Amino acid sequence: MDANKSFWDKFKVHWRAITSMAGELDTAAAAERIRGGVNVRGSNVWILVCAIIIASVGLNVNSIPVIIGAMLISPLMGPIFGMGLSLCINDKDLLLGALKNFLVMVLVSVLSSTLYFLLTPLKMANPTELLARTSPTIYDVFIALFGGIAGTLEQSRKERGTILSGVAIATALMPPLCTAGFGLAGGNMHYFFGALYLFLINTVFILIAAYLTSRYLHFEKVSQDTPQSKRFRTISSLILLAIIVPSVLSAITMIRNNNVLRDVHAFIDENKAYGNAYIYDYEIDGSNAVVHFAGDLTEGDLDFLYNAAARHNLDTSRLQIKVNAVGARADELLKGLYARADEALAAKDTRIAELEGRLREADASTIPYQQITKELVYKYPTVKSLSLSRGSVMQVIKVAADSTSAARDSLVETPCLNAIIRTAAPLQGAEVDEITRWLRLRLNDSTVVVSSISENN
Repeated sequence: MDANKSFWDKFKVHWRAITSMAGELDTAAAAERIRGGVNVRGSNVWILVCAIIIASVGLNVNSIPVIIGAMLISPLMGPIFGMGLSLCINDKDLLLGALKNFLVMVLVSVLSSTLYFLLTPLKMANPTELLARTSPTIYDVFIALFGGIAGTLEQSRKERGTILSGVAIATALMPPLCTAGFGLAGGNMHYFFGALYLFLINTVFILIAAYLTSRYLHFEKVSQDTPQSKRFRTISSLILLAIIVPSVLSAITMIRNNNVLRDVHAFIDENKAYGNAYIYDYEIDGSNAVVHFAGDLTEGDLDFLYNAAARHNLDTSRLQIKVNAVGARADELLKGLYARADEALAAKDTRIAELEGRLREADASTIPYQQITKELVYKYPTVKSLSLSRGSVMQVIKVAADSTSAARDSLVETPCLNAIIRTAAPLQGAEVDEITRWLRLRLNDSTVVVSSISENN
């Protein structure tokens, strides 16, 4: 026992040594810093407007880094720390000044974001970052509370670091105000009030954290506690309780819905295919779930599935299993779908082959006119020009006699490649024949027909 007592005594001494803040804090200087950060004047207003516009752009394009950058330059936390400190040290003037500046900052922020969302041409179909700021829960309370404690401790340190920047990011005061402006610009009151409620939760619990931390650190009071100040704190506590209750209910709903989603997925994974049926779809609305089966399910099968759902903690009164009327024809329909898909693919392959053939023909029909003309002029210096064109020639073909008719001549139109050569002097028949043979070989086309036109004729 003595050994244990000795161990715990050593542990407590060691713990106090680790957690002691003696010599690190300067509450008088911290109080002056907090007072100085309360006022919203001059450059602070314009910095706030710039931060709001940056955050609105980030929310508009779903860019988290841009939103974080806006939170880093925002001066919103100053008046909130001021209100928390004023309640601790009983400074009525600081409280009224901080509250006034806080309301001004909120008004400037909402108006700036509303103006941006009225003017921006970008309308996102699924603004996930905006939606995330419309459903506050108890977890937002925890973030604001512990962020406020860290922020007040940072303000009280002699050597200040970068903790305030982290607190500004964690507590996320800017995005809810921008989302409220988005809701106001689009007339969406769900966005507007949801975002304002989230902002109110963050504000109130940063204020509470600043108040509690200031009391723990024994900031010097301006005046002693009076019955009026105690009554004010009691009223404030009731207001805070009224604010926190909806967030607790929202968190309970979120947890319940998340559990339903998890349990439904576990049920589906276990029963994807059961007997002559299979799951092809499901729907979840809050804590209610509908699972769609295709195939045949008997009453016994349904009982088994509902029992399986109960094993996965699903409330069977909130679960509905629907069996598609397709029944036993499901396999036939699937085969039909596969067959139609194969036919469509075959038709596409045929069309692709046809287009590739046309492309090859087009490539083959591309004749290098200039090069052939140069070669022809080199062989026959009297040649002035060469023209090539697709066409046809009329030919007389002798049709052989048969037992019922005599031999006769028939006029037939035959496709050809016409080559018209213009020369300075007439070409001899042998030369025309030679050019014809050369062009047929050069163009790989046996239908070439050459016509010669002399400029001297």
